[in-house]
Amino acid sequence: MARRTKDPQAYRTISEISEELDVPQHVLRFWESKFPQIQPLKRNGRRRYYRPEDKALLIGIRDLLYVEGYTIRGVQKLLSDGVNSPEELQARVLAEKPAPASSATLTGPELPELDLPDPEAGLAASKAAHFRLKTARAALQHLIKELSPL
Repeated sequence: MARRTKDPQAYRTISEISEELDVPQHVLRFWESKFPQIQPLKRNGRRRYYRPEDKALLIGIRDLLYVEGYTIRGVQKLLSDGVNSPEELQARVLAEKPAPASSATLTGPELPELDLPDPEAGLAASKAAHFRLKTARAALQHLIKELSPL
């Protein structure tokens, strides 16, 4: 059975936003406490309903924090400097970014160097290599998800 998609203008619950943005619900609640611009509607039992503009702002905040490497304080500063929409936020970030050294070179997020566990190495070295491999796998899965068509 095909899953029905919601109208882009429909309100979304915190679980739907969490799934769409690949961000845990507790992180969304934390961001709500740090960014007064995020103001979902709260209905029965304080249940949150996010408007399309809330979702767009959350996507911008997520990208600034996780992709661009901004800190919470850095994003707060951008938002307090009069940025009123996700489009303005993105434009401000693009304006502040240094130009790439070569337009022929595409760069992406830094991935950890992969070195597979050595069966001859001690347990601690093997666990460290396994952790780096797991971290690299998670980073690649995140990139694949972002690059995949909707």
